[in-house]
This record gives sequence, C-alpha cells and structure tokens, in this order.
Amino acid sequence: MMKIVFPLLLVAIIGMVSNFAYSQEMSLSTFQETAQIVIDKSISQNVTASITLQSTSIQEIQIPSELEKKIRENKQITAVIFTNQDQCVLGVVDESCIMINVIVDDDDRGIFGLQDNARELADLYIDEINQVFDTDATFHSVFLHSDDVSNKALETSGVISGRGAISAVYTMPMEDTKSMYEKISSIMISKDIRDGGGFYDIAKELSKDNYAKMTFSIIPLDSKSLFQLKLSVDFPGEASATSKINPLKILNIEKINRSEYFSTGFYPLNSIIQVVILSDEDTSISEIKGRVLPTQITDNEKIPTDITSNGWIFDPDAGQRIQGKYIFGKETSIDKNELIFSLGDIKSEKSEFDESITVVIIITIVAIAAALFYLKGYKK
Repeated sequence: MMKIVFPLLLVAIIGMVSNFAYSQEMSLSTFQETAQIVIDKSISQNVTASITLQSTSIQEIQIPSELEKKIRENKQITAVIFTNQDQCVLGVVDESCIMINVIVDDDDRGIFGLQDNARELADLYIDEINQVFDTDATFHSVFLHSDDVSNKALETSGVISGRGAISAVYTMPMEDTKSMYEKISSIMISKDIRDGGGFYDIAKELSKDNYAKMTFSIIPLDSKSLFQLKLSVDFPGEASATSKINPLKILNIEKINRSEYFSTGFYPLNSIIQVVILSDEDTSISEIKGRVLPTQITDNEKIPTDITSNGWIFDPDAGQRIQGKYIFGKETSIDKNELIFSLGDIKSEKSEFDESITVVIIITIVAIAAALFYLKGYKK
C-alpha cells in the first residue's frame, strides 16, 4: 500500500523552498482542495475532471473520533468508500455502494474462506458507518479485485482496485448526486469550509450535472486517517479530440477562487489545479498562455523555487504521461486564460471543445492522497 506521509513530506518541501524569500511565512493546512482534469487517450478515451476536498482532521471533515479510531486501529481495513459511481464492482447495477476494503489473514484458504472472513470483519463496522452516512446499506457480496489496469495506467496504489484487493460490498437504492453531495457535505464538511466557498462551491455546481458522481473515502494511516470527498463527472469519448487544454472551461467557470478558509495566512500548497494527460503516443506541452514556474530537481522531482508566484509545474512535460500542477502563489483567484495550454505533436487540433467535462475513475480518489497531489502526483 502507498505510504501517505503528508506532514513529513511537506516539512521536506518547506526545507527545499525555505531559501527563497517571501513577505509572508508559509503555512500548511490539514485541509486541501484540488481541481483535477484527466485526459485519457490511452484506455477510456474520456476527458474527466473532479473536485476533491480532503483532510486528516476530524474537525474539518467530521468523522466521529470513536469510529475513526476503530477503523484505523484495525490493520486489516485499508479503506472505506461510499459512492454512487456506476457499477462500483461487477454485479452491482443502479445502486449506491459502501465498500469496506480489507486484508484477510494469510492462513485463509480458498475463495469461500476469503469471502466469509471479509464479510465477518466488515459486518463489525457497517452499522456505525450507516449511522454516520445516514444510509441503510445492506450486504451484497464480497468482491475480489483481479484486475489492476487502472492502477498501472495511473500509477496508483492497489488499496482500492489493485489485484488482490478484497471489498465487502453493501448496497442501497441509487441516490442522485446533487442530493447526495448536499447531504454528505452538510454532515461531513465543517461549516467554516462550506462557508469559505472556493473549490467546495465548484463541486456543488458540478453535482447538478446529470452525469455527476460522488465518492467519500476514509483511508486509515499510521496515526490518523485521510478523509476525501470527491465530486466528479465523466464525458466519454472526448479525449481524442482534445489538443487545446482549458481547465476552467471544462469546469464551466470563468475564474477559479481559492477557499476563504485559507484567508488567515499564506497557504500556497493547499489549493492545486492538476491536469494529467495519458496517451499511447508521445506528446508534449506547447503554447502555454500562463506562467511556468522555475524549478529545481530534487530526488528526481521538479520542485518550484518560488512558491509566492502563481504558475505551472509540468513534470513530466513530454511523453506518454504528462502531468501539470498549477499553484496560486499569493493569488486568491485565477482567470481561465492563465491556464490554457496545448498539446504538441498531435495532427488533428480542435480550437473549441465541448467541455461539459469532468472526473476521474473512482479508484484514483483513494490512491492519490495528501502531498502527492502537490509534488508527486501519480507516483508510487
């Protein structure tokens, strides 16, 4: 499983950039907001985008402390996922799911033994989880994930969908995303964050789309848990026509504002715009409208040398997997024209693109976590 060491990694980041002066002292919050666009020319041919709100604080994302501790201290549980994503596992149709992912002891033998032990373990938690989510999910099946195509393509961990992952699946009637997002965000997200707007408001608008989906995840770590609320929309078949990337047009907004939750200090790494392009052929970044930040190479990673300025970090900026992250620096909002760039080495271009687009495969919500959004992204 991927080691998610957010505090330690961010301490390292501070050390790497501390020799660059800025007027305010850099601060770090346990709450992060991420806008993500994935253009998958390799597998699904979809263009997808999502908004993720995440924290390791139960004051910011309000999971009862007793349940959080109970889940985290059971080392057999790797994740709890609540989603209305279509077909959360094979055999589930037109239903929302709660999946409790587990590791079963090595001395279990046979598929029936795995299934029985996974359900027995998950059944210990489902009543409390139903109470927290205000749901009434009942047992459906135990699913053994036998395919890790998505994990290989996106270089995510197998904690959710990797080969050998085991999910005890509980289902309930399908709920529309708008009402589901309103309910879960009002239960889970603190009032200060909800009142702060920013990416939270973007997700709220996206939830009204007929194709929007929502996922809430709990990922136990060593001494705390990571909580993620992700709102996503998927538009199939658009990737092949996409050579001009306009992230905010995809999100159907003219400018993107940071959450006012960060207005009390300088939090340059807590709001990130991320674009990932997956392709079967080599491609490259070209015609960048906005600023590209100067970087230095540290441990084979591009690290921005000035976090007070807004701009892109592309790493890598060419090949079959391209990844760009945009940081706000001292800015609180970014206009859509500052984020536009093109893909080179693509013969067919289309200047305008029907960008009602949004979201990543459900799996990436759990695999991509904390500071890995900021500087490492889709790396193991």
